Parts: sequence; structure tokens; C-alpha cells
Amino acid sequence: MKKLYLAEVNKEIIKFKDKPNEVLTEKDISHLPTLVQNYFRYCGYIGKEKINNALVEWEDVYLKMSPTKDWIPLKCYQFNSVTEPTRIVYMTSKMFGIFPFEGRDKYHEGHGNMRIKLLKMFTVADAKGKEMDEAALVTVLAEALFVPGYALQDYLTWTTIDDTSVKGTISFNNTEVSGVFYFNGLGEYIRFETFDRHYSENGKEYKNVKWTGICGEHKEKNGIKYISGFSGVWNLEDSDFEYFKGKVTNITYNAKELID
Repeated sequence: MKKLYLAEVNKEIIKFKDKPNEVLTEKDISHLPTLVQNYFRYCGYIGKEKINNALVEWEDVYLKMSPTKDWIPLKCYQFNSVTEPTRIVYMTSKMFGIFPFEGRDKYHEGHGNMRIKLLKMFTVADAKGKEMDEAALVTVLAEALFVPGYALQDYLTWTTIDDTSVKGTISFNNTEVSGVFYFNGLGEYIRFETFDRHYSENGKEYKNVKWTGICGEHKEKNGIKYISGFSGVWNLEDSDFEYFKGKVTNITYNAKELID
């Protein structure tokens, strides 16, 4: 699974090897809602290179398979690309602290796919189809301000709701998903909410349930502020189920060298 992840990511990175580095200007963001413009300014993106892709480094990542299960520690590696909405994630851990399992979650070429293997041999999940396409694409949308080159693409449109929130909509390959971005008084992106993800208790039957992404505080590195953590929460009828949480330690923008 790691070899698959590396092959898929490096195939994308090669596309940017000879791509010129353009600088982001005020003119480039002038069509965006005021809240999104302010976010670009707050984070320090103006005057920096336009962002075409990103390698996201995580630590202290945990996953919970159901509300009654314990947290499972994960190692997590992530790549995003914005020319077409692309997100590829590799996760690895040990079930019961003994049996290694790996996952590769992606949205690529207009489709979502979650593949999980146990003991590096047995495929225990290979989810795909309409629900996965929508879930994977709305995850890209939720991370659109982690990798803000997304915000400038034609496939993503914005609508102002009020003084603290805007609606974002991605339309790609006959799939359309939306969600609401919330900002605080500083201009920081703090929360994302959508009904375009599908919750399943058994991996077979799906239902639309409100999903919330909660952002950690913003940290600054090399003159750019980035979101330092993220958690995913299913807002179920009887309770909230936080199932993912992790810290972002670094984001490398505009990667051009192959990774191993």
C-alpha cells in the first residue's frame, strides 16, 4: 500500500517539475468573498508563490472505528494537488497493537476510493462508487484552505452567507458537493460543516449525516500561517462522534522532487 501511495503521488509530482512559479497577487483573489480574501491576507499568502500542490506532515494521529471503540494511533502521510481536485492519503497502524494494517484514501481523476489491507496481503475494504466520490470530494473541499490554491480554481465557487461564514461548492466529473466555512474575528478558518458525506455503521448502507471538520490553531512558518490540526466529527442524532484527530507539523507547498 505504501508503494502504491508513493507511485500515485510521484506520478502527480512529476507534472509540476517544469511548472513555473507564479506569484499570488491581490488581483488573483479579488473575485473571492471578503472572508476568504481576508484569510489569504491573514495567512501571508499574498506575494508568495501560488500553491499547486502540498505534502502534509502529520503526527499524533488517531482514528476511532465506531463510537464504542478505542482510539487507534496512526501514521499518516498526505498529498494534495489543485490543478484537478486530488487528495491521496496513506495510513498505517497495528490492529490490537500486533497485526499491521494499511489504508490508502484518495480522490483522483474524479473518483474516490478507500482501500484497506491487513497483514499487507488481505484486502478488507475497497470502497468506491457514488457515495465515495462525494465523500472524498467534500473532504477535498474541507481542506481547501489548508491548500489554498484550491480556492482559486474554476471548479470551486463561493457564496457569502454572513459576516462569519461562506459556502463553498465543488463541481467536478459530474459530482457536486458543498459545505460552509466558518471564520473567527482574526480571520482564521475554524470550522467546516456539510451534509454531503455519507455515514455507514456497517460499510454497506449509507445515510446523509451532518459532518463537521474542526481546525486547530494557526501556526506560522517561513512567513505563512497554516492550520496546525484537524478533527472530524459525525453529528449523529443522539450524540457527536469524533472519529479522527491529528496535528499538522508541516506543509510543504509546490513539491517538485519525488518522495520515497
